[in-house]
Amino acid sequence: MRTQCFTKMLGVAAVSMMAVLGLSGAGIAQPMHGIAMYGEPALGPDFTHLPYANPDAPTGGRIVTGETGSFDSLNPHIRAGSVPWQLRLLAYESLLGRSWDEPFTLYGLLAESVEVAPDHAWVEFILRPEARFSDGSPVTVEDVIWSYETLGTIGHPRYLNAWTRVSGIEAVGERGVRISFSEPDRELAMIMGLRPILKAAQWEGRDFTQSGLDVVPIATAPYVVDAFEAGRFVSLKRNPDYWGRDLAFRRGTNVIDEVRMEFFLDGTAMFEAFTAGILSTMRETSAQAWATNYDFPRVRSGEVVLAEVTHQRPSGMTGLVMNTRRTDFADWRVREAMIQAFPAEFINQTMNGGVDPRITSYFANSPLAMQAGPATGRVAEFLAPFAADLLPGAREGYVMPVSDGSERNRAGIAAALAAMEDAGYTVQNGMMTKPDGTPFTFDILLQTGSAENDAIINIYTEALTRLGINVTVSRVDAAQFRERRDVFDFDMVYERYGLSLSPGNEQYSYWGCASRDTQGARNLMGACHPAIEAMVGRMLNSESQDDYVAAVRALDRVLTSERYVVPFWHNPVSRIAHNAELRFPDVIPIYGDWIGWQPDVWWVAP
Repeated sequence: MRTQCFTKMLGVAAVSMMAVLGLSGAGIAQPMHGIAMYGEPALGPDFTHLPYANPDAPTGGRIVTGETGSFDSLNPHIRAGSVPWQLRLLAYESLLGRSWDEPFTLYGLLAESVEVAPDHAWVEFILRPEARFSDGSPVTVEDVIWSYETLGTIGHPRYLNAWTRVSGIEAVGERGVRISFSEPDRELAMIMGLRPILKAAQWEGRDFTQSGLDVVPIATAPYVVDAFEAGRFVSLKRNPDYWGRDLAFRRGTNVIDEVRMEFFLDGTAMFEAFTAGILSTMRETSAQAWATNYDFPRVRSGEVVLAEVTHQRPSGMTGLVMNTRRTDFADWRVREAMIQAFPAEFINQTMNGGVDPRITSYFANSPLAMQAGPATGRVAEFLAPFAADLLPGAREGYVMPVSDGSERNRAGIAAALAAMEDAGYTVQNGMMTKPDGTPFTFDILLQTGSAENDAIINIYTEALTRLGINVTVSRVDAAQFRERRDVFDFDMVYERYGLSLSPGNEQYSYWGCASRDTQGARNLMGACHPAIEAMVGRMLNSESQDDYVAAVRALDRVLTSERYVVPFWHNPVSRIAHNAELRFPDVIPIYGDWIGWQPDVWWVAP
């Protein structure tokens, strides 16, 4: 049902796509209430609320969530410091807002309309005259331009790549802003609509790149930072004077009075806080823990509800990323050996009771996933020019190895040993030895506080010792983990890549050549491959749904066959334990419990 819905939303005729993006037959751009990557927005200009929001939800109450680690900054728009990740989403707004029930559709938020050039060479936004910051001051064109220029030049690396493709930004009248592109780009118009808007005057005389806890955000969002204690908690309060409370896009959203984030040293302490009633909601990623740890008094009394929420988003990639900047992991056969040696079925049974499926590719669990067997049709056509650069499995079909389910994983260890020998490594006196005669050792970087990851790594490192590989594990706090990850100071590191049904320009920052040496970028594996560059380019310039899907499926094949990551598993069902007074609508968006669902459309029953 959802797959059909996805296809329908992406597959509207070209005439509809032209209308949405201002591409009428006469080539005249038209201001619109929203835009979609392909097809038309599902909601017309007279929509009354998002389909997954309850317009009658009562206001009031609080939700308390838990986080492991710490924080030392309230500025989520720069690389320096550790920031509660929710601030970027809850404490700031953009010109357009995303519907989480459509693959990539944006509706007017701070902007009352958006207009795209017929040739995709520019995008223009008209601000709502009523838009206000939390201090009551109006949002101006100057604020918008300052935000874009600042974030695009000295902001977090997530903003930098897209800004390099912007040729100019200018005011158009009193409330209009036009952003011009270096070359036509369909998705860039949408990306520009999602930039957070900051109050320029708040940053006068301050060093934006070094700000931390000294600057409490003044933004336009429904929530404002009310109180915080470094490393312990952040409390966001609903702004009673929020300017956009009557917008259709906001109706039934952000109705909880307080969103509080509590921080804990590790996952065990956080879970104990939930059982004691300090936290009001808990997301559980372990099927085994879900089955065995949630029979405590608050559950038995009905005070806590155990909810399982299905979703249709891609599995993404979660696992141990190998840094190809390191000489050993630059050899794909070594990476293959690391995957073969991982006793996936045994670990999955131990950790999850075998319930959650292993990740088979980056876009698994979605219509964008690579298909089984050899590449065919447009996928094969897209990959053909890069045949000489592709690893085994990209065109023929790649399947994750399946072990016998035992801890010893004899077949996997044998395959790993063969791959290492093929790469020139040998076992001498029980020790894996490099071609130059030195021992092959490496380090796995982890953040403290995850008992689940610790258990996985313990089993995995034991498996690697059977290959004669001496592995060390560096467990560091959140600040050190981020610092080392940002400068790619690791051999292997745990990471989770969340991917959407509308991949686009962000793929360059994940595994594009330009991000390989950009500190703070998500390209942890150090990928730089001509086929990856080409497939992302095709995605961004596809004129039809079929070509877009084929490009993503081809990208999925390249990424998976490059063997950058030792994959874990994914949760096709999200498990959320929450206090009984916390409620959510019956309609679940296609992204399920993803960003934009909790706490956005939740409420507290009177």
